[in-house]
Amino acid sequence: MQIANRILIIDDEVNLVEMLSVSLEKEGYEVVVAGNGRQGLEIATSGRFFCILCDVKMPVMDGMQFLEAARAAGVEAMVIMMSAFATIDTAVKAMKVGAYDFITKPFKVAEVLCVLEKARERLELREENRQLRHKVEKLQRQRGFTDILGESAAIAEMVALAQRVAAYDTTVLITGESGTGKELFARGIHQRSGRSAGPFVSVNCGAIPENLLESEFFGFVKGAFTGAHADHPGLFVAAQGGTLLLDEVGELPLGLQVKLLRVLQEREVRPIGSGKIKKIDVRVLAATARDLGEEVRAGRFRQDLLFRINVVELKIPPLRQRQGDIPLLVRAFLAEIETAMGIAIKGISGGALARLGAYSWPGNVRELKNVIEHAAIYAEDGYITDRCLPEHLRGQSSCDVHELLAETVSIKEGKVKTERYLIDKALKMTGGNKSQAADLLEISYPSLLSKIKEYRIHAGRDDGGQAPQPDRNGNGELP
Repeated sequence: MQIANRILIIDDEVNLVEMLSVSLEKEGYEVVVAGNGRQGLEIATSGRFFCILCDVKMPVMDGMQFLEAARAAGVEAMVIMMSAFATIDTAVKAMKVGAYDFITKPFKVAEVLCVLEKARERLELREENRQLRHKVEKLQRQRGFTDILGESAAIAEMVALAQRVAAYDTTVLITGESGTGKELFARGIHQRSGRSAGPFVSVNCGAIPENLLESEFFGFVKGAFTGAHADHPGLFVAAQGGTLLLDEVGELPLGLQVKLLRVLQEREVRPIGSGKIKKIDVRVLAATARDLGEEVRAGRFRQDLLFRINVVELKIPPLRQRQGDIPLLVRAFLAEIETAMGIAIKGISGGALARLGAYSWPGNVRELKNVIEHAAIYAEDGYITDRCLPEHLRGQSSCDVHELLAETVSIKEGKVKTERYLIDKALKMTGGNKSQAADLLEISYPSLLSKIKEYRIHAGRDDGGQAPQPDRNGNGELP
């Protein structure tokens, strides 16, 4: 039985009830009728309805008495009050008691249908919220991986592998695009391991100036160099007995890679300026958004170090490969936003969710969280619609390959048009970041630069928002 189609009408006006019943049944609703509030209460408590249309003035038990009794009895159906003697005070009182809406008699059937359709949408949102809350609670019971939300096969496989490898004191390489949650997996592994009582230390290898990397990693003693006014233990010693995450390990210079390899093999460090060796007991996890195999082939990463850190690899899937998890992630982010920002969100429309599901998410889960925060700020009466989303999501092009190739039958011309369209789309999605665009297009960075030049595509900003570096001729143009 479809609850979303069942309606209870409580009214003693026979002609109105008959007219309304016939009209609603033509629209596919299943209608049950009661002549007064007491009879309506018996029916409402013994059956399940998605909506109740109830008159205010009735014999035996009037509408307001019914509304109060229904709410006290735990009736969850949305109640729409009807009255030919409506006043603002009556409507306000009904809403305070728990009515969903208030309709003034006489009314047109179209008005009732409009209100019922809105009520149906709200019911669907409420039920979806309830199911997603249940899923979030279930996932949060997974100790160590409470912040990793998702039920897709792709993410479930990675969580299962992470849980398995957490029990073994081995090195793990966590790979994936920026914003996929690599550090969350690293923290989960630490929390599920035998080292959970020890420290978890995370360092972004690309955020430390190259001339400071060695001292930050291995420490130094007082007087080792100018400015060394006190001993500094270094990251490996700071993580003693726990876990050290080398985030963006692909950013390390080759010189430090050699020293890191020795530390991993010998399990000891020598602080700068000290003649003493310190033994370390640290589990090392590494994470990167780069293809380290490609970095090895390009001579930017040591193969022996890759072998050492890649005992087990976790490949975190991008959000575009687990779009079924988007509703769950959205609900979790909305709960966080409500707590942190005090914005009460009642629900999100199907249209908005469809927009989110159709987007490719170059920034992955991190970008989704930012989008939801934006949408929450622009929410209309507590509901997020597609109008609340950022402009680049609302303005997604409806152009497809059929339209693109409609005026040509040439394979050569079609290939050019398709490549140009996809490159332009990738650049727009990444805000002009060519490196990210090359990853989305699954071609090399030099190939992308060559095609941009060949097709004369306006590429927007350079990677990282920085100005292009001059070439040999000093003309400031990229190849």
